Amino acid sequence: MLCLGFSTGLPNLLIFGTLSFWMREASVDLATIGFLSWVGMVYALKWMWAPWVDHKRIPFLTARLGRRRAWMLLSQAGVVAGLCALAASDPAESLTLTAVWALFTGFASATQDIALDAYRIESSEVKNQAALAAMYQAGYRLAMIWSGAGALAVAAWASTAEGYDPAAWQVSYAVMAVSSVAGIVATLLSKEAPAPAVQAPSRGLREKFLEDFVAPLKDFAERYGKITGLVLSVVALYRIADVVMGVMANPFYADLGYTKEEVAAISKVFGVLMTLLGAFAGGVVTYRLGVLRSLMLGGLLAACTNLLFSFLATIGPSRYGLIAVVCADNLAAGLATVAFLAFLAGLTSRAYSATQYALLSSIMVLIPKFLAGFAGVAVNALGYSGFFLFTALLGLPVVFLIARLAKSLPDFDAQRRP
Repeated sequence: MLCLGFSTGLPNLLIFGTLSFWMREASVDLATIGFLSWVGMVYALKWMWAPWVDHKRIPFLTARLGRRRAWMLLSQAGVVAGLCALAASDPAESLTLTAVWALFTGFASATQDIALDAYRIESSEVKNQAALAAMYQAGYRLAMIWSGAGALAVAAWASTAEGYDPAAWQVSYAVMAVSSVAGIVATLLSKEAPAPAVQAPSRGLREKFLEDFVAPLKDFAERYGKITGLVLSVVALYRIADVVMGVMANPFYADLGYTKEEVAAISKVFGVLMTLLGAFAGGVVTYRLGVLRSLMLGGLLAACTNLLFSFLATIGPSRYGLIAVVCADNLAAGLATVAFLAFLAGLTSRAYSATQYALLSSIMVLIPKFLAGFAGVAVNALGYSGFFLFTALLGLPVVFLIARLAKSLPDFDAQRRP
């Protein structure tokens, strides 16, 4: 789970945060950077092909690796290819081409998420999901440090010119492409998860549509009944504060005057430590307090850490200020994400694990990613300090929704997926 989490987390920043730093150095304006974050909407649409990942066999691969690992391997190969293509691009010369390859990488990454999430969910019962999520999240957050701070450090090391140096960024992305091979190795060395109970193959387009799309939705609605809307509201809004804020984090560092070397150095030391601490603390806290209480705590912490970004915007490029922001952000994100992964895993049934998880994780990013597209416009209107304060306020309503949900699902931690 540690290695597979690394494989999943690696492409994320390379098509969002790190790419936004690259684009800002290439003199791409903030509004355009914000709108280009809509490339991430591909994660919100992965439910459209999740049923195929759930049921379709891949020639040659499925027979040798199993249905989950076959899809994992194919999508991981797509991520490697996409990052190689990004390494050969330059947003200053052809922003459209860079966006196309970012979209391709995002599609491959979203497909990997579908297969890997199902693999993780099918590996154990609900009571063990927090432990699996902790290791998965540790790998995921380490990958984000490597694809964020690591990519910046490599670009700084490879730079041979003052100012913008596209060749340095291309070297950095080539290194990231090589790093993503780790996921392929982990997949080949893993064992296939036990196959869940599935319906017999249907015949005809209508039956296939009912089986692939309608049945998973019907199953979910029947299990949660009147509180289905409340459950989906929590899923849809939980990450709104950090996703909307995250699009502008690296442009903020660049505009505030931090160099790639400074951001990379602080993120590598404090980011790694707080990432590991946050992930393991999230596993312990979720085990001790339960999923929903931990979910509420994580949501509150994630919203509050945005206030530190607002404060940093008012004091200027302080080294200690950046350390505080990096530490708090990684610690809160690690804890919140572990609880959220356990929550999503607990919502799914074994019979439709890939499809239902893909639907939930798609809902999870749909509203935040859409709003994040306007982040550059919001910064231009409010300034960085006002923008980060606004994103903190965005995260508060979901805390109250979780409190209501906890009253409706008092035995959530003890349930067993059908």
